Amino acid sequence: KSRPRSTMVRASSTSGRDPISPLELESPVGQLLSQALQTHPHLLMAAVEQQLENLQRQRDEGKKEPSRPQSKNTASTPSSDDVLYKRIAEFKEKERRKAVEEIMYCLIVHRFVDNNISMIPKISTSMDERVDLWPNQEQKLESVHSPEAFEMVLSHLSLVLGERMTTTTGGPSEDPSVVQISKIKLGKLYASSIMYGYFLRRVDERYQLERSVNTLPPPVGRQLWDPASLIRIYPDGAAYPEDDGSHKLRSYVMYLDAETLQKYATMRSKEALSLIEKQTQAVFGKPEISVTEEGSLDAADDETFSVSFPDLTVLVLEAVAFGSFLWDAETFVESKYSFVNA
Repeated sequence: KSRPRSTMVRASSTSGRDPISPLELESPVGQLLSQALQTHPHLLMAAVEQQLENLQRQRDEGKKEPSRPQSKNTASTPSSDDVLYKRIAEFKEKERRKAVEEIMYCLIVHRFVDNNISMIPKISTSMDERVDLWPNQEQKLESVHSPEAFEMVLSHLSLVLGERMTTTTGGPSEDPSVVQISKIKLGKLYASSIMYGYFLRRVDERYQLERSVNTLPPPVGRQLWDPASLIRIYPDGAAYPEDDGSHKLRSYVMYLDAETLQKYATMRSKEALSLIEKQTQAVFGKPEISVTEEGSLDAADDETFSVSFPDLTVLVLEAVAFGSFLWDAETFVESKYSFVNA
């Protein structure tokens, strides 16, 4: 098995005009909204609502179509026409789901544009030079969260970056400000941080609501969870020291029961999961996985990236923001066009 080669990484642009997001949309609805984002971003929300109304009308019209009566001789066997109509209906539903997914993506990108945050483009590699990946946008990425939520974002950063203080070979990096990490591991870090941002926005939304109406539950005396890693701490562990009496989001998460925490940590729709996968692949590329003679999985195109800690911090912060915006986009679309899992 060949060892992954080490390269420096930089952002790439495939055209003279830099795209505002790494993922290229495919559906007519997605392409229309993507164009609106670049030319008339202030009109995007109106365009989104119009497209969601169109999707709802198409769905309603599909439900109103009369079912084809079956003849007595073919009561138990669907005719070829029946099969065809069923396939057409399934195809239309699939197209609507794809449109919903890309509408959500446009809403996410719109949030980045609104906050004047440049999204990380597709990453390419260079063997002969090192180019800084992204501008310092930490303050902008911090501003998209509530102060309580950003405290937990910092805990997440400390957790994931603390595990990457050495190179992939286990030795110290030549440059202490640079971390070496494989492309696949970097992609996993990005995707998991998106999911963390989704969870964080979801639980922060409930926390802020309960705090606004003064219904926050009192501390139970022992923490049940480590909110940075969501690892269970069993009841015989040490009691969590209470803070200054104020209810912090971190403490709120620690005292959530297992059922509630599991609910908030679960993605609500297939479209949200699909967007996480597509966004990650748009930035890092789709890995080529093969099975070796020994039966293990091997990533033939895996590489070791050298990334500075400031750039790695920006990458994680963007992913968390993407996850938070994903929750917002999913919630907005669901309010206009029901599609999430029950």
